[in-house]
Amino acid sequence: MIATIFFYIFAVILVASAATVVSARNPVHAVLFLILAFFNAAALFLIAGAEFLAMVLVIVYVGAVALFFLFVVMMLDVDFAELRSGFQRYLPVGAAVGAILFAELLLIYGGWKITPGAAALRLSPAPAISNTQALGNVLYTDYIFLFQVSGLVLLVAMIGAIVLTLRDRKTSRHQNIAMQTARTAADTLVMVEVGIGVGVKELGIYRPKPPAPAPTPEPAHADAGDHGHGADHGSEVA
Repeated sequence: MIATIFFYIFAVILVASAATVVSARNPVHAVLFLILAFFNAAALFLIAGAEFLAMVLVIVYVGAVALFFLFVVMMLDVDFAELRSGFQRYLPVGAAVGAILFAELLLIYGGWKITPGAAALRLSPAPAISNTQALGNVLYTDYIFLFQVSGLVLLVAMIGAIVLTLRDRKTSRHQNIAMQTARTAADTLVMVEVGIGVGVKELGIYRPKPPAPAPTPEPAHADAGDHGHGADHGSEVA
């Protein structure tokens, strides 16, 4: 009963967040709602007993793919207003493609067949191996080629994103591995023997001297008449 309640709670949040991913105007908000959808899908996997798929969904899709989408959207600086300008022009084509996909889903659901003994398997005892081990045995034996191809596709996508966002500047300094490897200590270090009491000038380090202070004017003497013109004037009077 509790598992059923949580299933409907996570399912409703998953559908609502998926609809918001499509209808969000801000692409950054759309990626954030996509991360929320991934978390709720992981919770549904846990309820279904597929703990490995839940952890892979959180680690790979939330921790790598969704953040990768977010960084690409933020770094490419795409003018989404210009992209939305032709929305009404391509609306009939998009609606036709959506209708075709919906019809295909209906055909798949109508042709879905359940094995008669599938209901009885739910009451069978648990297998000797875990869900993770069983999935690994199938993935790395029967579908190893498809697994390697999917890894190659992700590698190409990563390299393409790096090439699209790379901005090479002419003023940037590139790394020369051979020059760095051939570099020795004698090319970069200079050993100087400093004697006791050696001044800065003898070491070759010259520092500008501070400016000399301006001379202050001397104050006038009070008895200047006795020593100068006053004495001469007295002798003339006599």
